[in-house]
Amino acid sequence: MPKLPDSGFNRVASFYDALSRLVYGSALQQAQLALLPFVPRQARVLVIGGGTGWLLVQLLQTGKKLDILYLDAAPAMLQRARQKYKKYKKPHCCRVNFRLGTENCIAPQEQFDIIFTPFLLDLFPAQRLQQLMRKLAAALAPDGQWLFADFWPVQQPVPWWQSLLVRGMYTFFGFLSDVQAKQLPDYATHFKALNFEEKYSQVFYKGMVQAKVLRRN
Repeated sequence: MPKLPDSGFNRVASFYDALSRLVYGSALQQAQLALLPFVPRQARVLVIGGGTGWLLVQLLQTGKKLDILYLDAAPAMLQRARQKYKKYKKPHCCRVNFRLGTENCIAPQEQFDIIFTPFLLDLFPAQRLQQLMRKLAAALAPDGQWLFADFWPVQQPVPWWQSLLVRGMYTFFGFLSDVQAKQLPDYATHFKALNFEEKYSQVFYKGMVQAKVLRRN
Protein backbone atom coordinates (compact mmCIF):
# COMPACT_ATOMS: atom_id res chain seq x y z
CA MET A 1 0.00 0.00 0.00
CA PRO A 2 1.50 3.40 -0.97
CA LYS A 3 2.38 5.78 1.82
CA LEU A 4 -0.18 8.53 2.31
CA PRO A 5 1.01 12.18 2.22
CA ASP A 6 1.96 13.62 5.63
CA SER A 7 1.09 10.34 7.35
CA GLY A 8 4.39 9.75 9.14
CA PHE A 9 2.83 10.23 12.57
CA ASN A 10 1.18 6.86 12.06
CA ARG A 11 4.33 5.34 13.56
CA VAL A 12 4.20 7.30 16.80
CA ALA A 13 0.45 7.31 17.45
CA SER A 14 0.68 4.70 20.20
CA PHE A 15 3.03 6.78 22.38
CA TYR A 16 2.80 10.36 21.09
CA ASP A 17 0.60 11.71 23.91
CA ALA A 18 2.69 10.05 26.62
CA LEU A 19 5.89 11.39 25.08
CA SER A 20 4.58 14.96 24.86
CA ARG A 21 3.54 14.88 28.53
CA LEU A 22 6.88 13.43 29.55
CA VAL A 23 8.75 16.29 27.86
CA TYR A 24 6.34 19.23 28.25
CA GLY A 25 4.06 18.25 31.12
CA SER A 26 0.61 19.73 30.54
CA ALA A 27 1.86 22.81 28.64
CA LEU A 28 0.72 21.67 25.19
CA GLN A 29 -2.74 20.81 26.50
CA GLN A 30 -3.00 24.09 28.44
CA ALA A 31 -2.17 26.06 25.29
CA GLN A 32 -5.07 24.41 23.47
CA LEU A 33 -7.47 24.84 26.38
CA ALA A 34 -6.72 28.57 26.42
CA LEU A 35 -8.28 28.86 22.97
CA LEU A 36 -11.58 27.09 23.67
CA PRO A 37 -13.35 30.23 25.01
CA PHE A 38 -12.93 31.78 21.54
CA VAL A 39 -15.02 29.06 19.90
CA PRO A 40 -18.55 30.49 19.38
CA ARG A 41 -21.60 28.84 20.93
CA GLN A 42 -22.55 27.55 17.51
CA ALA A 43 -19.93 27.10 14.82
CA ARG A 44 -18.51 25.01 12.01
CA VAL A 45 -15.07 23.92 13.20
CA LEU A 46 -12.11 22.40 11.36
CA VAL A 47 -9.57 20.60 13.52
CA ILE A 48 -6.63 19.66 11.31
CA GLY A 49 -3.77 17.60 12.66
CA GLY A 50 -5.53 17.01 15.97
CA GLY A 51 -3.87 13.64 16.44
CA THR A 52 -5.30 11.10 18.87
CA GLY A 53 -8.42 13.10 19.77
CA TRP A 54 -7.60 14.82 23.07
CA LEU A 55 -8.70 18.19 21.68
CA LEU A 56 -11.86 16.68 20.22
CA VAL A 57 -12.94 15.53 23.70
CA GLN A 58 -12.34 19.04 25.06
CA LEU A 59 -14.58 20.49 22.35
CA LEU A 60 -17.33 18.00 23.18
CA GLN A 61 -17.13 19.07 26.81
CA THR A 62 -17.73 22.76 26.04
CA GLY A 63 -21.47 22.19 25.67
CA LYS A 64 -21.40 24.21 22.45
CA LYS A 65 -23.29 23.26 19.29
CA LEU A 66 -20.43 22.51 16.92
CA ASP A 67 -20.23 20.90 13.51
CA ILE A 68 -16.68 19.51 13.60
CA LEU A 69 -14.59 18.22 10.74
CA TYR A 70 -11.73 16.24 12.26
CA LEU A 71 -9.04 15.94 9.59
CA ASP A 72 -5.81 14.01 10.05
CA ALA A 73 -3.33 12.49 7.61
CA ALA A 74 -2.25 9.59 9.83
CA PRO A 75 -4.69 6.64 9.85
CA ALA A 76 -3.59 5.47 13.30
CA MET A 77 -4.11 8.94 14.78
CA LEU A 78 -7.54 9.23 13.19
CA GLN A 79 -8.52 5.79 14.43
CA ARG A 80 -7.57 6.71 18.01
CA ALA A 81 -9.64 9.89 17.74
CA ARG A 82 -12.60 7.86 16.49
CA GLN A 83 -12.25 5.50 19.43
CA LYS A 84 -12.20 8.40 21.91
CA TYR A 85 -15.35 9.78 20.31
CA LYS A 86 -17.13 6.41 20.46
CA LYS A 87 -16.20 5.99 24.13
CA TYR A 88 -17.43 9.48 25.04
CA LYS A 89 -20.82 8.81 26.67
CA LYS A 90 -21.72 12.20 28.11
CA PRO A 91 -24.44 14.23 26.33
CA HIS A 92 -23.08 16.80 23.88
CA CYS A 93 -24.32 19.06 21.11
CA CYS A 94 -21.66 18.35 18.50
CA ARG A 95 -21.74 16.62 15.16
CA VAL A 96 -18.38 15.11 14.22
CA ASN A 97 -17.16 13.99 10.83
CA PHE A 98 -13.81 12.19 10.61
CA ARG A 99 -11.79 12.49 7.42
CA LEU A 100 -8.45 10.96 6.50
CA GLY A 101 -6.12 13.20 4.52
CA THR A 102 -4.41 16.56 4.23
CA GLU A 103 -5.76 20.04 3.60
CA ASN A 104 -6.27 18.96 -0.01
CA CYS A 105 -9.25 16.91 1.20
CA ILE A 106 -11.14 20.10 2.10
CA ALA A 107 -13.75 20.69 -0.60
CA PRO A 108 -13.72 24.12 -2.32
CA GLN A 109 -17.22 24.93 -1.03
CA GLU A 110 -16.46 24.05 2.60
CA GLN A 111 -16.21 27.04 4.94
CA PHE A 112 -15.45 27.11 8.65
CA ASP A 113 -16.02 29.63 11.41
CA ILE A 114 -13.05 28.21 13.35
CA ILE A 115 -9.87 26.57 12.11
CA PHE A 116 -7.80 24.91 14.83
CA THR A 117 -4.17 23.99 14.09
CA PRO A 118 -2.82 22.32 17.26
CA PHE A 119 0.94 21.85 16.93
CA LEU A 120 0.67 21.30 13.19
CA LEU A 121 2.30 24.20 11.40
CA ASP A 122 5.77 23.55 12.84
CA LEU A 123 6.02 20.33 10.80
CA PHE A 124 6.47 21.87 7.36
CA PRO A 125 9.23 23.70 5.49
CA ALA A 126 8.42 27.19 4.20
CA GLN A 127 7.07 26.41 0.72
CA ARG A 128 4.88 23.53 1.84
CA LEU A 129 3.68 25.56 4.84
CA GLN A 130 2.73 28.43 2.55
CA GLN A 131 0.58 26.08 0.46
CA LEU A 132 -1.07 24.62 3.55
CA MET A 133 -1.84 27.99 5.12
CA ARG A 134 -3.23 29.40 1.87
CA LYS A 135 -5.63 26.47 1.61
CA LEU A 136 -6.73 26.87 5.23
CA ALA A 137 -7.19 30.62 4.83
CA ALA A 138 -9.42 29.99 1.82
CA ALA A 139 -11.54 27.61 3.90
CA LEU A 140 -12.01 30.11 6.75
CA ALA A 141 -15.14 32.24 6.65
CA PRO A 142 -14.46 35.99 6.20
CA ASP A 143 -15.20 36.71 9.87
CA GLY A 144 -13.77 33.41 11.11
CA GLN A 145 -10.97 32.84 13.60
CA TRP A 146 -7.76 30.86 13.28
CA LEU A 147 -6.86 29.22 16.61
CA PHE A 148 -3.14 28.54 16.71
CA ALA A 149 -1.20 26.56 19.33
CA ASP A 150 2.41 25.70 18.57
CA PHE A 151 6.08 26.09 19.38
CA TRP A 152 6.84 29.79 18.90
CA PRO A 153 9.60 31.01 21.24
CA VAL A 154 8.94 34.49 22.56
CA GLN A 155 12.51 35.28 23.56
CA GLN A 156 14.97 36.19 20.80
CA PRO A 157 17.59 34.97 20.48
CA VAL A 158 16.04 31.68 21.52
CA PRO A 159 17.41 30.39 24.87
CA TRP A 160 19.88 27.53 24.52
CA TRP A 161 17.63 24.96 26.19
CA GLN A 162 14.76 25.78 23.85
CA SER A 163 17.07 25.51 20.84
CA LEU A 164 18.22 22.13 22.10
CA LEU A 165 14.65 20.89 22.51
CA VAL A 166 13.65 22.11 19.05
CA ARG A 167 16.68 20.48 17.46
CA GLY A 168 15.92 17.25 19.27
CA MET A 169 12.28 17.30 18.16
CA TYR A 170 13.15 17.77 14.51
CA THR A 171 15.79 15.06 14.63
CA PHE A 172 13.47 12.60 16.37
CA PHE A 173 10.37 13.20 14.26
CA GLY A 174 12.40 13.62 11.10
CA PHE A 175 13.70 10.08 11.57
CA LEU A 176 10.49 8.43 12.82
CA SER A 177 7.79 10.46 11.08
CA ASP A 178 9.43 11.90 7.96
CA VAL A 179 8.97 15.48 9.15
CA GLN A 180 10.62 17.61 6.48
CA ALA A 181 11.08 20.84 8.41
CA LYS A 182 14.44 21.46 10.06
CA GLN A 183 13.61 24.59 12.05
CA LEU A 184 10.59 26.44 13.40
CA PRO A 185 8.79 28.52 10.76
CA ASP A 186 8.59 32.28 10.66
CA TYR A 187 4.91 32.15 11.54
CA ALA A 188 4.53 35.93 11.72
CA THR A 189 5.60 36.37 8.10
CA HIS A 190 3.25 33.63 6.89
CA PHE A 191 0.25 35.05 8.73
CA LYS A 192 1.05 38.59 7.62
CA ALA A 193 1.19 37.45 3.98
CA LEU A 194 -2.35 36.13 4.39
CA ASN A 195 -3.50 39.39 6.05
CA PHE A 196 -4.10 37.84 9.46
CA GLU A 197 -3.78 39.89 12.63
CA GLU A 198 -3.26 38.63 16.17
CA LYS A 199 -6.21 39.26 18.48
CA TYR A 200 -5.09 37.27 21.52
CA SER A 201 -1.91 35.62 22.70
CA GLN A 202 -0.80 33.63 25.73
CA VAL A 203 2.54 31.96 26.40
CA PHE A 204 3.33 28.61 27.99
CA TYR A 205 6.35 26.50 28.90
CA LYS A 206 8.50 29.49 29.83
CA GLY A 207 7.78 31.25 26.55
CA MET A 208 8.48 28.37 24.19
CA VAL A 209 4.83 27.67 23.35
CA GLN A 210 2.21 30.21 22.30
CA ALA A 211 -1.55 30.11 21.87
CA LYS A 212 -2.96 32.73 19.51
CA VAL A 213 -6.23 33.83 18.02
CA LEU A 214 -5.88 35.38 14.57
CA ARG A 215 -8.39 37.10 12.31
CA ARG A 216 -8.19 38.76 8.94
CA ASN A 217 -7.22 42.39 9.18
